[in-house]
Amino acid sequence: MADVAIRKPALAGRLGGSATVRLAVAPPASRVALRAPAGSLKALSLALGLSVPTAPKTSGRAGARSALWIGPDEWLLIDEAGGDLMAACSSSGALHSATDVSHRNVAVIVSGPGAEATLAAGCPQDLSLSSFPVGAASRTVFGKAEIILFRTEEDTFRVECWRSFSDYVFGLLAEAAEDAGH
Repeated sequence: MADVAIRKPALAGRLGGSATVRLAVAPPASRVALRAPAGSLKALSLALGLSVPTAPKTSGRAGARSALWIGPDEWLLIDEAGGDLMAACSSSGALHSATDVSHRNVAVIVSGPGAEATLAAGCPQDLSLSSFPVGAASRTVFGKAEIILFRTEEDTFRVECWRSFSDYVFGLLAEAAEDAGH
């Protein structure tokens, strides 16, 4: 019988932040890349237990589960409690495409009064509360890496990135957090 390799979690043991910013590696979560036509959203929303958003830069949230609008027919579903998003989508009976991307992504939580300034160091978007309010979500870049940015509270953001870019993203966040702390 072959030995089974145990995968070390991306960013295991990484710490960062400053007097005004805290960086924390988010616990593992279930994630699904969802594509669906507008006619399927009502059934998918019902099956997922949240409202799948239809407007750019918005999200739907219920408990530990979120649906982030990424494009006209594309969403990133996240269940921080590890719920079975694939089963929920499948039970909708609606036309859709769902791909489990739980092991592809890693998330970093950026929080504190300097969180916005930390992210602005590498993200070209206007992240002011008036332009990027609580619940806002978008696919963007941080430095040279594609991320999905989700504002969960006034001073808290969830940064989703591919695990292959996670060291780079975390390192850049850590440097920006130190600058924001001064």
